[in-house]
Amino acid sequence: MNIPFKVNLKDQVAVVTGGGGVLCSTMARALSACGARIAVADLKLEAAEAVAAEIRKEGGTAIGVACNVLEKESLAAANAKVKSELGPVDILINGAGGNHPKGTTSLEYLRPEDLLNANKDLITFYDLDPKGIEFVFNLNFLGTLLPTQAFTREMAGKGKGVVINISSMNAFRPLTKIPAYSGAKAAVSNFTQWLAVHFSRVGVRVNGIAPGFFVTDQNRSLLTKPDGSWTPRANTILAHTPMGKFGAATDLAGTLLWLVSDEGAGFVTGVVIPVDGGFAAFSGV
Repeated sequence: MNIPFKVNLKDQVAVVTGGGGVLCSTMARALSACGARIAVADLKLEAAEAVAAEIRKEGGTAIGVACNVLEKESLAAANAKVKSELGPVDILINGAGGNHPKGTTSLEYLRPEDLLNANKDLITFYDLDPKGIEFVFNLNFLGTLLPTQAFTREMAGKGKGVVINISSMNAFRPLTKIPAYSGAKAAVSNFTQWLAVHFSRVGVRVNGIAPGFFVTDQNRSLLTKPDGSWTPRANTILAHTPMGKFGAATDLAGTLLWLVSDEGAGFVTGVVIPVDGGFAAFSGV
């Protein structure tokens, strides 16, 4: 793949959780293009293997690893496989995450008539399912914390390593309708800062990337109509993104490569970088 610049990641091993997805697979390919050996970790082994095969076709070294980021046993097995086939982990990209309909309201605003609960299909704030909210928090927050426990012990032991957490614009500016996802990503950003301080004496740098709006497999049905045109929600997003477009997955590569490079960002830790076309800077007026 084409990347904006190269950093030297030769002989380094990178694990990318959620690596079977659109954004994280591109990150994995970008790291490979700079010489890293890649473990594509995903809940769906088939998706992980497909990305790993693509990286190998491009001349890189990669394996697919089945990994449930919410199960410590699965993470331990994944780490053992990576160490056995590629070596100890030097770079961890915590990319696994997502939303759930049960943590989502039907409408942007609560209206007085909604309190009558006449429409049984309407999900108001009062109808949010605690299990759905728990799922979203676990997937995003615990799905960042637990892999960090599993994959960074050797980094701390040798006094060198990099963790990149994937937050979201929702952590800066919570979107309507998705309180669970917004809150969970805010927790990821806060954890990034906490962990950067905690790991500072063992030589492990921890930073985050907060993507703005990208069309992915998870949100495609929310942003596009069957004919390919934008939905009303997509048009609202575009109206509040000063650059007036959605990001391409490759737009994340430059920030990622800078942050993982000790030469380029060796004194950078505890920051969350927006890659959002100006969304966080725009007041809407």
